[in-house]
Amino acid sequence: MTELSIGQAQQVLDSQPFSRLVGARITEFGDGAAVLEVGVREELTQQNGFLHGGVLSYAADNALTFAAGTTLGPAVLTGGFSIQYVRPASGSTLTARAEVVHTGRRQAVVRCELFTADDEGAETLCAVAQGTVLSARPA
Repeated sequence: MTELSIGQAQQVLDSQPFSRLVGARITEFGDGAAVLEVGVREELTQQNGFLHGGVLSYAADNALTFAAGTTLGPAVLTGGFSIQYVRPASGSTLTARAEVVHTGRRQAVVRCELFTADDEGAETLCAVAQGTVLSARPA
């Protein structure tokens, strides 16, 4: 299995046009875990001023998949995930922290917690997600 460095992981993320649109960045990557961050800006909010749920789902999906990639290898696809929104997301930064719970030969189960941070860095849990990530390499 070929392992990626954090720089290579960021290059993969940057190759996704939507990731570039939201300004996502990988701040931690390796050993069954990944952290993805998105700066909160007006274009990413909904009508009440909170971060749009689609942005939270996007961050969870990518964090889950990148974390699984550290155990399954770089060729992975999301098999499915669920997300529960705990409270409206507001702040200056969204952080999605994902950690592999179990890895088998062809799939991994991954859990993710999503936080928003204010300008002083105080974090608030806004959502939790769990998913299955599949290896896309030939059997």
